[in-house]
Amino acid sequence: MIRRGAPFAGLAMAALALGTPASGQTASSAPADAPLPAASSVANPANWPAIKSPVREDPVIEGKITQLMARMSLEQKVGQIVQGDIASITPNDVRKYHLGSVFNGGNSDPGGKYNAPAKDWLALADAFWDASTSDDPKLPRIPAIWGIDAVHGHSNIVGATLFPHNVGLGAMRDPALMRRIGEVTAVEMRVTGIDWTFAPTVAVIRDDRWGRSYEGFGEVPEIAASYAGPLVKGLQGKIGSRDWLKGPHVIATAKHFLGDGGTRDGKDQGDAQVTEAQLRDLFAPPYEAAIKAGVQSIMISFSSWNGRKMTGNRSLLTGVIKDRWNFDGFLVSDWNAHAQVEGCTASDCPQAMLAGLDLYMAPDSWKGIWESTLREAKAGTIPMSRLDDAVRRILRVKFRAGIFDAKRPSERPYAGQYDQLGSPAHRAVARQAVRESLVLLKNAGSLLPLKPGATILVAGDGADNVAKQAGGWTLSWQGTGTLPSDFPNATSIWRGIENEVKAAGGKASLSADGHFTTKPDAAIVVFGENPYAEFQGDRSDVAFDDPATVDNLAMMKRLKAAGIPVVAVFLSGRPLWVNPYLNASDAFVAAWLPGSEGEGVADLLFGKADFRGKLPYSWPKRPDQAPLNVGDPGYDPLFAYGFGLSTRDKGELAPLPEDRGTSAGDRNILFARGKPTNGRHFQFGAAGALSAEPDPALISARPADRGAQEDSIRIAWTGKANATAALVGEPVDLKREANGDVALVIDLKVDQAPTAPVLLGGRDVTARLTALAVSKQWDEIAVPLRCLAGVPLDRVTQPLTMTTAGQLDLTISGIRFASPPEGVVDCR
Repeated sequence: MIRRGAPFAGLAMAALALGTPASGQTASSAPADAPLPAASSVANPANWPAIKSPVREDPVIEGKITQLMARMSLEQKVGQIVQGDIASITPNDVRKYHLGSVFNGGNSDPGGKYNAPAKDWLALADAFWDASTSDDPKLPRIPAIWGIDAVHGHSNIVGATLFPHNVGLGAMRDPALMRRIGEVTAVEMRVTGIDWTFAPTVAVIRDDRWGRSYEGFGEVPEIAASYAGPLVKGLQGKIGSRDWLKGPHVIATAKHFLGDGGTRDGKDQGDAQVTEAQLRDLFAPPYEAAIKAGVQSIMISFSSWNGRKMTGNRSLLTGVIKDRWNFDGFLVSDWNAHAQVEGCTASDCPQAMLAGLDLYMAPDSWKGIWESTLREAKAGTIPMSRLDDAVRRILRVKFRAGIFDAKRPSERPYAGQYDQLGSPAHRAVARQAVRESLVLLKNAGSLLPLKPGATILVAGDGADNVAKQAGGWTLSWQGTGTLPSDFPNATSIWRGIENEVKAAGGKASLSADGHFTTKPDAAIVVFGENPYAEFQGDRSDVAFDDPATVDNLAMMKRLKAAGIPVVAVFLSGRPLWVNPYLNASDAFVAAWLPGSEGEGVADLLFGKADFRGKLPYSWPKRPDQAPLNVGDPGYDPLFAYGFGLSTRDKGELAPLPEDRGTSAGDRNILFARGKPTNGRHFQFGAAGALSAEPDPALISARPADRGAQEDSIRIAWTGKANATAALVGEPVDLKREANGDVALVIDLKVDQAPTAPVLLGGRDVTARLTALAVSKQWDEIAVPLRCLAGVPLDRVTQPLTMTTAGQLDLTISGIRFASPPEGVVDCR
């Protein structure tokens, strides 16, 4: 699931794909009145394994549902199959439209505060519950439930335990610990009154360029299939027990069905161009395992299979999940995913319901979808049998979870026990997960484990940065915009190392840029990807482009040249080409995104436990090596799937080639480290007469320094005539970006305020630049791409243009597509 705004696909991509489209497949036995898509996107359920949930139908519950539905109005039935986001809905809306559930996206919080305290979440849960259960003499009482993305712990909540993201958990190969992680997450959810999680993600990741790679457990189905059952049981409890789905447990969701990790070129919300056999054998096993564990909801993917959107694919939703697999829970869509089904809009999509969807996730479109669905149910466009089936499935899960007999959220077990959030016992589970998840890739001269009594220098921009080590889906959707104070129950990697060294009588010092006064015995450099989620992590290759202002590579080389052994701790949501960093280090640890327990990293660096993690994804030998999966023809990784050293192994590594080649890199980075990316270049001059060489009478441009030599560009307008600075490149399609909550973001410093209006992408940014000129500090300015509505966006050749007829002097260090920061230019 995402936040407000539809995600974008990213920029130009290489022409690699997973498999080829199927041909000549047998169409499924869909009803005669259902339109059939092309044969290659229709599954034949008979070709899929027949399975059955161990959850048996309860005649008592079914009788109660029948009696309840007989009393329900049509409006109530429609309300059960629609849910809205808490940023776009009120308790009164829930009461008026009889909505059966609410949810919060990654950037939706009580009061609109990303760091709202836990008590505010619980109070809002009560408000929605009260609204849904208010007395109405004419209609039955049907409580609403609340869904949330508790994807690596209850990660929207300040103080909650933050587990490693799935990529790290996949390196553990420990199903028993996965069950315990599910149990901890469920209890912390109950503290805030929430009873349904959109987890676990059981995607099989076939292309590490995908921005959601860290949400998967591995590149083949074996890990996810072994984890799905234990994790569902940890979240939901034991089937048949008194506290199944209630008490310390919650409703779980297996997502995103199906093939989301296998889209062509790793494109978010893209197309899985695979045969039916590949779709079934590569991507379905974890869902089968989840159903066998009793999972009660399944979220349908944004993505397509051979050109047909999954949310509208009847052969899979009804034919496979419901008929062949006998799943009797409910199917929920992703964020407005129904709008992408052919012939649909966000506010009108009977096609999804007819395909088998039971619950529309309609964050800001809930009212429109409620009204259109009501109209279509009355007209018979949606048969009453289909509507009743969807309502029955949702009510069945509510009865099983004891919702009808439950008290207000604040009066249930664990509610308001805020000391459960990040409790020592819960953090111990997370610390164990960190200890088991780290993968040792290099250990020259048996450098690790380090002696804790030594003098240790800790460096790198990730060393004392909980937000960076936690990654996306942490308090905010992208995991950005947070403060250190937002993590009261967390330990950074630096603090974990400091605690370990001090306890042994050693000396630890922190210097982000690696400078020291006393030569240390060893240096630990913590660096890696900055937080991101979904499409904002999409890449065009798998090379690591260090986003830090500190030049971590140069620092590592400098430390090594000084005779200091270097331990690299790499934070990332996937394997990336890091050959220069491997060469510059003596030991290299893939730490993934470990979450709140930095002491778990220190445990391994100093020998409290040995490395046991094994790669869940193959590690690339070249920047263009994606997709890269074990068993593929020509499989040639640097480190194979399943690789992982212990400190007892020989950890030498021969020098590696460092030529990055011409690969494109991060699709969302337009300018970094003094250079435009992806074949772009700057042009300057009068409108219609741009040139690579600026006319000094109009405008000048020269390299400048911010954190390193010539890592920026300084541009000055003379004010003698109207002039433009533009970033120019091959045409890119920005339609999806413009539909989402995405902005063109520029890191800059203004040395001379503008003397005339300045247009950035056609929007007036004069006031913002004038304000920045006062401080003369580095800051950000942004224009949301939605502000460009009406501009042709399918072939954008100049993603940045800045024009003024006045004087202006500024320095730019970075240009990117990202979530809008503070100070965004208003579209008006």
